[in-house]
Amino acid sequence: MSFITRGFSGRSRDRDPRLPPGQTLTEDWPVLSAGPTPRVTPADWSFSVQTENGTKTWSWDELRALGLEDITTDIHCVTHWTKLQMPWRGVPLDAVFSEVETAHEFVMAHSYGGYTTNVPLEDLLDGKSWIAFEADGEPLDPEHGGPARLLVPHLYFWKSAKWVKGLVTMPTDDPGFWEQNGYHLHGDPWREERYW
Repeated sequence: MSFITRGFSGRSRDRDPRLPPGQTLTEDWPVLSAGPTPRVTPADWSFSVQTENGTKTWSWDELRALGLEDITTDIHCVTHWTKLQMPWRGVPLDAVFSEVETAHEFVMAHSYGGYTTNVPLEDLLDGKSWIAFEADGEPLDPEHGGPARLLVPHLYFWKSAKWVKGLVTMPTDDPGFWEQNGYHLHGDPWREERYW
């Protein structure tokens, strides 16, 4: 016997199963930033990973030489929009971390312009994240994080740091910019980990 009247659950039966809870589908790619847009050319851009063992730095060409991959994935913003099946091109973080060693379990991403966000290392490896140089078949515009951004599509998009310039490994999960201002430390859209 059912105790729920037919139709009580609203439109959930019509909801696209690719949308996490609380998300709305968009065809656009909204621009959201916490400050001014840094302007960094590929010639001036570099990327580093700092661990307890030292720092490894790559130029634009050196990082891309690690091997570019094409990725098609959904992205989910904490402000409730989702864009489905978006094409990207970038270098997998697996290739980057194959060249460094760390016993740390967490990472702080640093961006040109001062932005930071924390990510567990396990969320960056095993085919889960990239340093992205292109989206929708074009080089990344500065407004969308160009010339390069972190791409961690299984987490809310604030974790995909724009204008990324480096990662620093950490033994503890210290909060980055938005996390210090009330956003969740992890940010899984399927669990609606929006805020603390």
